[in-house]
Amino acid sequence: MWLFAVFLTVPLIEIALFIQIGGWLTLWPTLGIVVATAVIGSALLRWQGLQVLRDLQREIGRGGNPAPQLAHGALVIAGGVMMILPGFFTDSLGILLMVPPVRALLIRLMLARATASRPDDTIIEASFTEVPPGPRSH
Repeated sequence: MWLFAVFLTVPLIEIALFIQIGGWLTLWPTLGIVVATAVIGSALLRWQGLQVLRDLQREIGRGGNPAPQLAHGALVIAGGVMMILPGFFTDSLGILLMVPPVRALLIRLMLARATASRPDDTIIEASFTEVPPGPRSH
């Protein structure tokens, strides 16, 4: 249900912002800003994406956990796509996602939410038997 609300409200916000900003700046400057943010967004996507890729390779080379770099990479892609899409609201969100401390904060918040235990968690006890490998049939 919340996804439906996002798909409904974001375009409405964008339309309202286009009307307000377009009325203030007029048509051509407004379109110029939209095109400029798309170009900047694609450049930031490439630059930040390469940086995240280098960090990911470095972490894998050290034998560390690559999950934070993968999360940063996903947020960089999301931010780049938001900046490439026409609109002032999505551009603002995209710019925020291109800032590494903002991404780190979002990742911490998502991890805290994902790892928070709920009192209604069910524990299922089980046992297993290890089966030794045998001949395989293809």
